[in-house]
Amino acid sequence: MECKTTERGIQVYPVRDLDLAQTLDCGQSFRWTAQEDGSFCGVAYGKYAVMRLNGEMLYIEGADSMDFLDVWQEYLDLNLDYGAVKSEFCKIHPVLKEAITYAPGLRILKQEPFEAFCTFILSQNNNIKRIKGIVQRLCEKFGKPIGNGIYSFPNAETLASLSEEALSPIRAGFRNKYLLDGARKIVSGEVDLELCRKLPFEEAQKELMKVKGIGVKVADCILLYGLHRIEAFPMDVWMKRAMETLFPGMKPEDFGPYAGIAQQYIFHYSRMHPELFQQKERIS
Repeated sequence: MECKTTERGIQVYPVRDLDLAQTLDCGQSFRWTAQEDGSFCGVAYGKYAVMRLNGEMLYIEGADSMDFLDVWQEYLDLNLDYGAVKSEFCKIHPVLKEAITYAPGLRILKQEPFEAFCTFILSQNNNIKRIKGIVQRLCEKFGKPIGNGIYSFPNAETLASLSEEALSPIRAGFRNKYLLDGARKIVSGEVDLELCRKLPFEEAQKELMKVKGIGVKVADCILLYGLHRIEAFPMDVWMKRAMETLFPGMKPEDFGPYAGIAQQYIFHYSRMHPELFQQKERIS
């Protein structure tokens, strides 16, 4: 890929197997907002950017070439050949091939670990729109300003010092106590996110589950979206239904070393096609 600096930002070419809507608005990150022109504005790693795609040309306003190398290239996982990964997936199961055909530009973001840790604690029994609102209020109240009314995600030390009462304006309800417990255990060293990159997978799950309110599903989300453990295969209501209905008899390990990427294709496809499950219910 080539990266060219312009007056407004950078141009990156060629960028293949990427669709911004499919990637930034599919429930793995909660800090991106779609604009009327098809672009997305958002924040990652304390950097604000506006992204848009025109064919294989990616435009990132508010960024320079160093930002691309240090943040956005990794964040969008542009170093992984998703074309090759998808080709292997298509051999595994025809429904997975359908899911890939439906959203061929979906990628797994490499998010800041503590942000993903917090946002998936906040995601429990919640929907994407509401999670986005909670995260926005959390950043506006406790993050650092980075210009134009935009705020960074607060760090662990800031959140650990708060009380449940102080968190009440973000309107996260019962999740506040889980968020505080998580931040405090990160600060104290009782939970080590970076260690979770290296531990055997089940041990990494157990490390995260030391936090109140984190079960297997949330732990797997943190591992996949925050620590890029792409063998993780989070199983929420949609995924359990999809596996039972569309992939009967199959297990996460059947999707190979990139199972987490397969999971995201299946999750998005299932969430956007609820009629697949209504049909089964009618037959039953």
